[in-house]
Amino acid sequence: MDKIREDFPALNQLIHGLPLVYLDNAATTQKPLAVIEAIDGYYRNDNSNVHRGVHTLSQRATDAYEGARATIAEYIGAKSTSEVIFTRGTTDSINLVAASFGGTYLKAGDEVLVSEMEHHSNIVPWQLICNRVGATVRTIPVTDAGELDYPAFKASLSTKTKLVALTHVSNALGTINPVKDIITEAHAMGIPVLLDGAQAVPHGRVDVAELDVDFYCFSSHKLFGPTGFGVLYGKREFLEVMPPYQGGGDMIDVVDFAGTTFNDLPYKFEAGTPHIAGAIGMAAAIKYVNSIGFGFIQNQEAGLLHYATQQLTAIDGLRIIGEAKDKASVISFLIGSAHPYDVGTILDKFGIAVRTGHHCTQPLMKRFGIPGTVRASFTFYNTRAEIDRLEIAIRKAAAMLL
Repeated sequence: MDKIREDFPALNQLIHGLPLVYLDNAATTQKPLAVIEAIDGYYRNDNSNVHRGVHTLSQRATDAYEGARATIAEYIGAKSTSEVIFTRGTTDSINLVAASFGGTYLKAGDEVLVSEMEHHSNIVPWQLICNRVGATVRTIPVTDAGELDYPAFKASLSTKTKLVALTHVSNALGTINPVKDIITEAHAMGIPVLLDGAQAVPHGRVDVAELDVDFYCFSSHKLFGPTGFGVLYGKREFLEVMPPYQGGGDMIDVVDFAGTTFNDLPYKFEAGTPHIAGAIGMAAAIKYVNSIGFGFIQNQEAGLLHYATQQLTAIDGLRIIGEAKDKASVISFLIGSAHPYDVGTILDKFGIAVRTGHHCTQPLMKRFGIPGTVRASFTFYNTRAEIDRLEIAIRKAAAMLL
């Protein structure tokens, strides 16, 4: 663990004179030296545009960029690199599908099925396209434990349903949804499924082929990579018939004022100069995660979640929001009547970084009748000693606020 923590420079600093305890991993993870050095190496040695030059730097940059696509495709079990579209992140990926798939397949009277636990980025794009074409966004309720109401999901499927768009893992609750079963149910009725995998890919192996998912979206920065970069996986059968999302360089075949033809996959959806360093950094992050191994990561995170749940539930007045049986390493909580922002501000004074607010899930907060929560989220570089510090700081915050 000492060696792992040394790989993350940001963890070795003082906040208000105390060692940093970083428990905001669901918002963004810290970056290992391997990622920082890969990005630095590109800008120092290989900085050039891709796909457009015959000179050495351009060829090196292109090789690294497309090599990253191959690394990412292998990481998620994609059958082909042509099914791996580079985007700006999960939000951009979902907007791409909403605009391109939704604009093509959704008609007046159709329905897109989402859940009450969705991040805003898996709600608002569907509202926009549905408002445009006269379709409807329907919601699957969430139980008091923070789990998807599965019978309600099954009952919501109908001939009107043209897409199911769900989070794989809830960013606000940590709930791991039964996505394989959901996909099977939807496919039995010929309904494609999109999964928001932003919170899933850092915690365990995702195999899109095994899941048989139609679209899978995730971000680099939650997977120990750089910000501003992400991935859309899509089945070729859909990507081939979906129109381009944006126009510009590299996504074209032939441009003429009489009409334009478009590039092959995946480039049809990648207009303009891409985030080359982002792709290279994400590939480095994946290689780093693979070197650690998901066996270690999952054991470490499961242990941290269990220990933190025990420690925090022993605090008088603390209420955990989201107690699903199958859960990632996230604990959202409230302390009595204390506002989450006040709690988070006090915890920061003790050097502890947590997230406070509605976590871009306002409908979910409304469902629980709360303004927001304090969210502590753990990853493999966190320790039990840090959870002990969190417990002590929460007790002090409670003594000050209640």
